[in-house]
Amino acid sequence: MREFVEGSQAIAEIVKLCRPGVISAYPITPQTHIVEALAQMVADGELSCQFVNVESEHSAASVVLGASATGVRAFTATSSQGLLYMAEVLFNISGLRLPLVMTCANRAISAPINIWNDQQDSISLRDSGWVQLYAENNQEAVDFHLMAYRIAEDKSIMLPVMVCMDGFILTHGMEPVDMPEQEKVDKFLPPYKPLYKLDPANPLTMGLLADPDYYLETRFAIQETFKDLLKFIPKVNEEFKNHFGRDYKDGLVEEYYVKDAEKVIVAMGSVCGTIKQVVDGLRAKGKKVGLLKIISYRPFPYARVYEILKDVPRVAVLDKAVSLGGYAPVAVEVKAAFCGKKKAPKVISSFIAGLGGRDITLESIKEVFAKLTQREINLEFIDLKPELIKEEYGE
Repeated sequence: MREFVEGSQAIAEIVKLCRPGVISAYPITPQTHIVEALAQMVADGELSCQFVNVESEHSAASVVLGASATGVRAFTATSSQGLLYMAEVLFNISGLRLPLVMTCANRAISAPINIWNDQQDSISLRDSGWVQLYAENNQEAVDFHLMAYRIAEDKSIMLPVMVCMDGFILTHGMEPVDMPEQEKVDKFLPPYKPLYKLDPANPLTMGLLADPDYYLETRFAIQETFKDLLKFIPKVNEEFKNHFGRDYKDGLVEEYYVKDAEKVIVAMGSVCGTIKQVVDGLRAKGKKVGLLKIISYRPFPYARVYEILKDVPRVAVLDKAVSLGGYAPVAVEVKAAFCGKKKAPKVISSFIAGLGGRDITLESIKEVFAKLTQREINLEFIDLKPELIKEEYGE
């Protein structure tokens, strides 16, 4: 059913359709509307679920860890400092191979205090062992949550999934969303039947002490599963298309006018909608430009990125996060895809934009394309230069 709905409400609706048994979260802007809506659904009897109120994000993560460990489908959501407060537990969740799903409503990290959107929070936890999927719009955010449970709970995977959606831009934005019917969701996502769980009738140990003879093997096993995910995520996307009709191709990346492009921007999240609008406008003027949208940041699809971009002369990577003292996070991954390869773009430039919620305008994107005519840029914070855009595009 097609609804015109706020992004947070849409996420609450799809989580309800996934039938979690336990939800626990602590309110933090801009995530709060999601769990407020879910708490109301539980209170109204619309969702048969235990909603656990807690005193912090650390506690919320601990509650859903415990729920999942006992074989219950669980859900949580957070943002910014709340995600960082969960960090200790998030590493435990992935290390225990628990198939949780979490919404990260992306928001800047303090200090200074900032409640607006960038992607620094989830990017900072890229090594936590969680799958990370980034949504461009609310329809994708809804669909990715449904696929996230399907991915996480598969017996060959058993890893948690974080669905990342830009705070305020998506969480508080109103968009038309196709919400699936409960019957179709149940066919795509059957009840969770764990491989293992804490049960007094069948005792086992989780999170045992692993000395140097064993710890490395646990890390290696997770790394190998992430490699498997590069093949499994496309399979889940194909199943999703067959059930619901929406096609996200391989679910790893999306190409937008890349085939004949001379300049391509690589980006993640809602900014991709702005980039598409600029691409359309410049294409109408005969400019061969395009977009490569990264959906799966973890696992990162190195082989796909290489195949798509190897013949593109000039590439810009637009990050909404910064790795202070180093190169930008997504730019590092894109450049790594070409390490040791025979073919590569002539230029792979790195740009930072949108930190702390600063607007990324159409002119900002045009400036990135314009600067690609110059030498390679290793790291540049976008500071709009209208004269450069006018020189390049006559505007």
